[in-house]
Amino acid sequence: MLGIDVSKSKLASSLVDPKSLLAISSSVITNDATGVDSLLSSIDPKIAWVVEPTGRYSALVVKQATEAGRRVLLAPPRAAKLFLKSNNPRAKTDKIDGRGLALFGLSRPLKPFPQKSENVEHLDQLLSARKGLSRARSSLTQQKNELPYAADALTKAINAVHEQIGQLDKAIHKQVTIHPEFSLVNTLMQIPGVGELTAAAVASRLVSKAFPTPDAFVAYVGLDVGVRNSGKSIGRVKLSKQGDAELRRLLYISALANLRCKKSVFKDRYNQEIARGRKPTAALNIIARKIAHICWALQKHPGPFDASRVYRGQQSVSGNQNLDNQQED
Repeated sequence: MLGIDVSKSKLASSLVDPKSLLAISSSVITNDATGVDSLLSSIDPKIAWVVEPTGRYSALVVKQATEAGRRVLLAPPRAAKLFLKSNNPRAKTDKIDGRGLALFGLSRPLKPFPQKSENVEHLDQLLSARKGLSRARSSLTQQKNELPYAADALTKAINAVHEQIGQLDKAIHKQVTIHPEFSLVNTLMQIPGVGELTAAAVASRLVSKAFPTPDAFVAYVGLDVGVRNSGKSIGRVKLSKQGDAELRRLLYISALANLRCKKSVFKDRYNQEIARGRKPTAALNIIARKIAHICWALQKHPGPFDASRVYRGQQSVSGNQNLDNQQED
């Protein structure tokens, strides 16, 4: 098994023998086409590669290896991180992580590393650029409030960034409109509080990653909860907050938007949770998690959004068994 630790500029690989679990060889190469070619030429084609997803940094090695006919396996980030930490609690280097990923691949069955289509990659880059510009606009706005003597210059910069965000919004709209694989976007926008930006981001993840269950998607977003029984935290559950932080933020904003809706099944649920003594943030996380479940269901079972079916068949809000009823901070 070949484990590869990916960084921006380097690939640290380690080839591990499945019987002795010892490293046969290790290398550090450049994370570019030439580096991957050297790895392809030195590794037996029958050997599987284990790679942890690191956004665009891991895209090249996965694509090049897959196109060369190699079997590339996905190391789920959270499980891999815990495994690496338990395997080498006192040391962490790229080479150690490379060997750890190979051992991780030998310890359990892993799924093939999913690859984005060109259209999904295009959309993701537009969404990433928009996020960066949006943060820049917020930072400039804050500076404008704090630096009155520079207000004129900052105002021009803010207006320029605002214009670029508008151009990106048009490009995102065009991308999800002209490509059939994003037809889910229009359906997701029927969900109260979900706008085109959130719908596009959700559709991109659902289309490219093929989550087998709604809970898998919720866990990917980081809206899943876990129990903590340690010290004074007895019986408390909290969000894992592991995974796609930006998508989690967008779903939370969608939940928040429901509070401004005159009629929304989610708004009623929010009010019920507050009446039960939930904190506003916890109640909104419950709504965000429910929206994530619905998004997955609409992708798995195509059809229009039906508000009357949102809570059909589930126990009453007063119960404590349903995942949506769990409390988190």
